[in-house]
Amino acid sequence: MNVTKESLLLYAVTDRYWLEGRTLASVVEEALQGGVTFLQLREKNLDGEHFLEEAKELQALCRRYKVPFIVNDNVDVALAMGADGVHVGQHDMEAGDVRRLLGPDKILGVSAQTVEQALLAQERGADYLGVGAVFPTGSKDDADDVSYETLKAICEAVQIPVVAIGGITKENVRELAGSGICGIAVISAIFAQKDIKEAAEQLREVTAEMVNE
Repeated sequence: MNVTKESLLLYAVTDRYWLEGRTLASVVEEALQGGVTFLQLREKNLDGEHFLEEAKELQALCRRYKVPFIVNDNVDVALAMGADGVHVGQHDMEAGDVRRLLGPDKILGVSAQTVEQALLAQERGADYLGVGAVFPTGSKDDADDVSYETLKAICEAVQIPVVAIGGITKENVRELAGSGICGIAVISAIFAQKDIKEAAEQLREVTAEMVNE
């Protein structure tokens, strides 16, 4: 499955913190019904067997909605189950090594905070970049802040699509207009909301407007 700019418009990253007794699959399906265009499974605390089980279940859902499904950081799980790809951060496995393991046909996303990191990721085979945190965020303790100017400079420096991540909500997403991003990646803006489907619908609508401004 190829990465297109359109497929990165509303990129959801899972977080079981917000489940409140629901299953991850059920909340992900609500998000997909609301118009999420890309899904990343992010699990820091599940053992390998349960991670693989969960990944297969979510991939089947994403296939039904024709949405790319990738795994955060865990190349072994992604390869074992035939996920569409992997996303790695600056402190995870090096992008070039991941590309060699994945082969040419899988999606590789890389986090970047600087133009230098972005150019290196592109050179090493990244298909898209996740850049942030563009706003203060409670989801990641180690997130470095990235200014609007740096975000714009990264978009101008690379040929591959860029999504912004970090603290993005439907209230502040318009502040990213004109930066050159093709979409946003969110966690709590979808999964922490009471009505997940409606949250995704609203976010997709304002993001589409922002990208085209």
